[in-house]
Amino acid sequence: MEGTEVRKLAELEDDHWWYRERRHLLAKAISGLTPGRALDIGAAGGGNTRVLRQHGWDAVALEYGADGAEVAHGRGLATVRGDATRLPLADASLDLVMAFDLLEHLVDDDAAVAEVHRVLKPTGTYLVAVPADPRLWSDHDEAVDHVRRYTREGLVSLLERGGFEVTDVRSWNVLLRPVVAMRRRTSSGSDLDDMHPVVNWGLRTIITAERYLPVGGLPGVSLLLRAQPRS
Repeated sequence: MEGTEVRKLAELEDDHWWYRERRHLLAKAISGLTPGRALDIGAAGGGNTRVLRQHGWDAVALEYGADGAEVAHGRGLATVRGDATRLPLADASLDLVMAFDLLEHLVDDDAAVAEVHRVLKPTGTYLVAVPADPRLWSDHDEAVDHVRRYTREGLVSLLERGGFEVTDVRSWNVLLRPVVAMRRRTSSGSDLDDMHPVVNWGLRTIITAERYLPVGGLPGVSLLLRAQPRS
């Protein structure tokens, strides 16, 4: 992601409906885990890294670009620069790795998954979020340097090839998928824009409703996956 997009994200993510709900989903995903050493790959503004730290994890933000690393460091987070396909960490040294909106930026996503398998302990957890459905490809994907959008089957296959057992995979942002599809057919550039507080509140209300509805098996805008190293 370009530096301007990273800085824009950092300015928006605290209140933006999308990022607020993603932080809730992350908190829920780690609620049953014993805190240990964690790595947030592609941390951008560091919003998710902060969630990990708030829940007791010894979490480090990893960013490839100077802008992202600078933003995360400026927020008081332990930050390192590194390549997701060549992680600067020892084998079996981490209890948790998260990669939210990362794999879609990488030409060699297999190498990135293999690196996570290398640095995770056998009992570790890998949390992944990616944009779903190639049919939703738009100028937004181009603007934020996406290489691909994933199908559910393709994402599961990627993790299994990398030595993981997938324990959960579900769609997210299902209710708003028709709205997103319509907007991206007619808009240009990134969706990372500030919005009117009333619109933000309305979208936040809709996305929050998904917590209580059995829609994870339906087509959505994103896919959320949880996996563990295969024994």
